[in-house]
Amino acid sequence: MTAPGIHFLDARGPEGMRLYAVGDVHGRLDLLVAMYRRIAAEIIQARPADWRVIYLGDYVDRGPDSKRVLDFLIEARKRDRRHLMLAGNHDIGFLDFLDAPDADGLFMRYGGIQTAQSYGVAINEGGGAWFGRSEAALRQGHAALVEAVPKSHVDFLQSLPFSLTFGDFFFCHAGIRPGIALESQTTQDLIWIRDIFHNHPGLHPKIVVHGHTPVPEAEVMINRVNIDTLAYQTGNLTALVVDGADKRILVVSGERA
Repeated sequence: MTAPGIHFLDARGPEGMRLYAVGDVHGRLDLLVAMYRRIAAEIIQARPADWRVIYLGDYVDRGPDSKRVLDFLIEARKRDRRHLMLAGNHDIGFLDFLDAPDADGLFMRYGGIQTAQSYGVAINEGGGAWFGRSEAALRQGHAALVEAVPKSHVDFLQSLPFSLTFGDFFFCHAGIRPGIALESQTTQDLIWIRDIFHNHPGLHPKIVVHGHTPVPEAEVMINRVNIDTLAYQTGNLTALVVDGADKRILVVSGERA
């Protein structure tokens, strides 16, 4: 029997727990630090009985500071385990590239060159697109990056779960496949799905909070909330705040790319 769906207006967080869900960071350390400080200041002022900060994945690629973003998140989790990080497709793509370099894979096509640069590796030295360059050059760049990436970063990325649930909310990077139980969602869908999920008009068992697909501002629907506001380019990093029945959007802004 299918569980009844939840409408956003009726959705509630766990009693006594404030939730923050933070959208795609993509190497924008400046915005991540600004959001972290804003949330910390709110928690100090409001003093909720409990809280969680949930980062929805895509910490690397495209922006300039992927390495330092991972350093920051690792330390934040060490300081307080209530900081929770999910895996995004770019985070998994980074691991895939470290495991086996692919000139046509996600990492090389969509922002991994900037990630490599943040580790001091000029994986496409000479500029321009990768395509047409030699296999030997790819292997050389890959070897340099493997050497430069700390084991702590690999361990961190490998440790990330693909979904979390609190109260009436289900958190993941990309979305879910409609009609499939939340506990039966595939990893592929949780970090990659788009149109089938976005275009579904019906309710889900919980409100799905996600990123992955950039929108100009937070997209609040009856069945889902998209908080990927293309931070690396727009300079706007967005979060959803849930405190019992109260919900609001929080945005920190910086320089545009």
